Amino acid sequence: MEISLSLQFSCKTVFPNRSTCFNRTPSSWCKPSTKLSCVNASSDFSRKRQQKKGSVAKSKGSSPKGFVPKSSIGSSSKKNARVKKGEQTLDVNVDDDKDGEVEFSLEEKHAIVDKTNEIVREFGQTSLSDETLDVVETNRGEEDVDDDLLHGEGTSYIGDDGYVKDSQEASPATDDRINEEASRMLKLKLEENLRKQKIERIADENFLRGKQMFVYPPVVKPDQDIEVFLNKNLSTLRDEEDILILGAFNDWRWKSFTIRLNKTDLKDNWWSCQLYVPIEAYKLDFVFFNGQSVYDNNDQKDFCITVDGGMDALAFEEFLLEEKRKELEKLAKEQAERERQAEEERRIEADKAAKEEDRLQARLEVERRQETVLQLMKNAVKSNDSVWYIEPGEFKGKDLVRLYYNGSSGPLEHAKEIWIHGGYNNWKDGLSIVERLVKSGLKGGAWWYADVVVPDQALVLDWVFADGPPQNAAVYDNNHKLDFHAIVPLATPDAQYWVEEEQLIYQKLREERKLREEAIRVKAEKTARMKAETKEKTLKSFLLSQKHIVFTEPLDIQAGSTVTVFYNPSNTNLNGKPEVWFRGSFNRWSHRNGPFPPQRMLPAENGTHVKTSVKVPLDAYMMDFVFSESENGGVFDNKFGMDYHIPVFGSIVKEPPLHIIHIAVEMAPIAKVGGLGDVVTSLSRAVQDLNHNVDIILPKYDCLNLSNVKDFQFHKSYFWSGTEIKVWHGKVEGLSVYFLEPQNGFFWVGCVYGRANDAERFGFFCHAALEFLLQNGFNPDIIHCHDWSSAPVAWLFKEQYTHYGLSKARAVFTIHNLEFGAALITRAMAFADKATTVSPTYSREVAGNPAIAPYLYKFHGIINGIDPDIWDPYNDNFIPVPYTSENVVEGKRASKEALQQKLGLKTADLPLVGVITRLTHQKGIHLIKHAIWRTLERGGQVVLLGSAPDPRIQNDFVHLANQLHSSHYCDRARLCLSYDEPLSHLIYAGADFILVPSIFEPCGLTQLTAMRYGSIPIVRKTGGLYDTVFDVDHDRDRAQSQGLEPNGFSFDGADAGGVDYALNRAISAWYDGREWFNTLCKTVMEQDWSWNRPALDYLELYHAARKLE
Repeated sequence: MEISLSLQFSCKTVFPNRSTCFNRTPSSWCKPSTKLSCVNASSDFSRKRQQKKGSVAKSKGSSPKGFVPKSSIGSSSKKNARVKKGEQTLDVNVDDDKDGEVEFSLEEKHAIVDKTNEIVREFGQTSLSDETLDVVETNRGEEDVDDDLLHGEGTSYIGDDGYVKDSQEASPATDDRINEEASRMLKLKLEENLRKQKIERIADENFLRGKQMFVYPPVVKPDQDIEVFLNKNLSTLRDEEDILILGAFNDWRWKSFTIRLNKTDLKDNWWSCQLYVPIEAYKLDFVFFNGQSVYDNNDQKDFCITVDGGMDALAFEEFLLEEKRKELEKLAKEQAERERQAEEERRIEADKAAKEEDRLQARLEVERRQETVLQLMKNAVKSNDSVWYIEPGEFKGKDLVRLYYNGSSGPLEHAKEIWIHGGYNNWKDGLSIVERLVKSGLKGGAWWYADVVVPDQALVLDWVFADGPPQNAAVYDNNHKLDFHAIVPLATPDAQYWVEEEQLIYQKLREERKLREEAIRVKAEKTARMKAETKEKTLKSFLLSQKHIVFTEPLDIQAGSTVTVFYNPSNTNLNGKPEVWFRGSFNRWSHRNGPFPPQRMLPAENGTHVKTSVKVPLDAYMMDFVFSESENGGVFDNKFGMDYHIPVFGSIVKEPPLHIIHIAVEMAPIAKVGGLGDVVTSLSRAVQDLNHNVDIILPKYDCLNLSNVKDFQFHKSYFWSGTEIKVWHGKVEGLSVYFLEPQNGFFWVGCVYGRANDAERFGFFCHAALEFLLQNGFNPDIIHCHDWSSAPVAWLFKEQYTHYGLSKARAVFTIHNLEFGAALITRAMAFADKATTVSPTYSREVAGNPAIAPYLYKFHGIINGIDPDIWDPYNDNFIPVPYTSENVVEGKRASKEALQQKLGLKTADLPLVGVITRLTHQKGIHLIKHAIWRTLERGGQVVLLGSAPDPRIQNDFVHLANQLHSSHYCDRARLCLSYDEPLSHLIYAGADFILVPSIFEPCGLTQLTAMRYGSIPIVRKTGGLYDTVFDVDHDRDRAQSQGLEPNGFSFDGADAGGVDYALNRAISAWYDGREWFNTLCKTVMEQDWSWNRPALDYLELYHAARKLE
């Protein structure tokens, strides 16, 4: 008997459970729409007919994951297997190109199962002649099928009744569909048998070798289902009822899982489970356990299997970083949306509260008006026959009436013109009636009249008479300052009138509020935008400040990009070296990949630089590098121990915040004596704005200005050296401050300085502060102490606390003024990890001081900054017109006029020199006096604000003030010999120049504040004055090396000739080149002298200190 069958089916077909010949789990099903042909034939089989079969369109669905390889797109893939039983064979051909979903009726489904069972019974226990499936490529849609095999003699098919019938009785379409489906099921059975045989063989081999675990397929690939087997007899879990697998991928870093194992039908007690290997996997890590505490973890080494053909570890790291970047973007969007919604809710609540407030205000205003109008109506009259009267006597709103006035009855008796200036309802809408009166011939010619339309809502008319229209009148008759009032006889206010009046007031209040809030919003947005732009500009200047040595392209380094580093060895200690090697890493040398291998730098195109390129990882927030003369090291350029660091933007990792604690005895504005207090507050705010954590420890003086402390409350008490110390906490300028109040009375003396035992008081405070940190578990990165008053912190910390709980911290010491406490400063310099003073030039000026000289290797000069929120001409309430660099000329002109008027100076367009200073010899008082007279000689004006702690100097300037104020210079000079904060703002804004002729000046803030307000500084070249003021005639190159433009006038000497040189050039520039001078004002306003740049420098110093052992 010869049988020929052609069968096709879809995996989505649902079969009734009529047969047990297939026992497959869903994961074992192959992918859908695969064509298979089964042929059972003898050797003398003959072909009778042939015909072509058309192609079938591909399915759009995706394939489930199984064990049948996918065919390549655009070709036909046939897989052939031969089943043998004695002399009979069954060829199974699989065509992967046959797609499309096939639906079957219930009878057809029964027929498919019956046909399959019939073939299985015919062949019994089938076996594959080969254990591999060969793939034969043919063209899609060009499969040749012998028609005799389908419908010729000797063929059969399944009829509608489920029985095999002759081909003459069958429908070709039905025959194709049923036979193909049955053929598919048979193919799956054959594959399953093959798979089972392989697994059995592998299981036997592993059991014989004593290996308790294996996977199938043996070669694990990504994006694949695998089966994990465990032999319970060989496992430490042999006595456990339940077995689970606990695992993850890629060294336990990706997609963890827990799956229960089931007992298999394999001999020797094998258990298994299936799991999917993700496409990102390069390694599978797992252990087995009983669901509780008993594990088989491969003798504590865990089980691991390598995944072939997928990512490697490095690619996976990049993948993880990219995934984290996407997650951060998603979280940022979600956070932004939450903030937007929260802001919208706040806006709605604020608007609701504002409406209620405006409604209440309108109600109160109506009640007030109602009471006032009713009182007016009660007191008002229809006429005063000897002075005024109205015709007709009865009238109402909108009526035209004639008002008569007796001009001879009051102060307008001799007026040539008489006007009425009027309103209604107690001047509710201000001046709303203006008419010129006409002289009347009645009653002797002394009477005048005007025709007036009565306002619609008028209950009472209000008016005065004048000798001219508004703005031009000089003489008034206002009824002896009571004004004139006349009742509107036919107007009777009812409840509805006052309801409408309240609504009108409410609407007006709402409109006024809207305009006011919009102006505030616009101003706040502009302020924030200017601050952000300034900060960005300063950062770019910071990056370019070392361009003569090193720079990058691009300047702004982005995470995930490649950057080129350019280095000019001729400006460093590597000058003349034949080679330069680049050594670097990321994230303050802490990146997970560690330092990358040294790279030899190649010559750049410009001939002076060498260059190299670096790939920046996605998780880099800082790029770190040094240079050396050879691959093995030798001479290094490490920026004098600071290393080179350049920030990276767009990193998926944020820089870990530092914890900085300042221990100081001053803090603005609550305990400010000098510049130290300003630095402590402003530096702390700037560093905190860079996302670091800052705390300040301060004595709790009894003279503290607690009005500037928010959330002030008792924190705790502790004991040290037999004394109870109470600790208070609060927020000052957004900073966390701990106030220490020892109960021995050291700080209950009504002042900060000035006691005979100041050294003892502050020494106790320093020790108490460190004890507070220790007892409260603080472990900061940096402890920053300032000047002689907190200098003991440096050595007490190193001698008594470094090895007892504060080991992580490093001590930084800043000298603000070297004139006081030299012995204490010397000892602090010896113990501090890093030391600073308040400008680079001042650090060089004091380098020879015995307290400094031995420690120059750790001594740095960092310029101070000013607080741009306190000194802000755009938001300054002490000046008449807010201004920015865009309208600096108009803003300063208004401030100059206001200053001249306030001080009684001549209001004129003259060059104005301002001096704001303490009157001490350090500040160059002899040069200040000379500059005052020189300015007046040049036709300018002078304003001085300041006082002298020395009574002799104060009296000297009082005498000078009297001399100037009583001379012919009285309208061009004014000396204000006391401190006046509002006046200082007006001087900074109104002056053209600010003079700072200090003999020495560690930093100086006056010149920085002057430039913030667009005033041009005139300074002596010393300390911080030299570091911040660049002469317009001599310092262009020096300014450009700092990324700046020249911004003032300076001089060298300490005599009259020196100050004259700078002052004469400045005043001449004002007279001779006003357009150039105005541009200079704009330039200095746009320079950033805030704490933006110094904060970056201090952070570099903090990190350098942390590197020290």
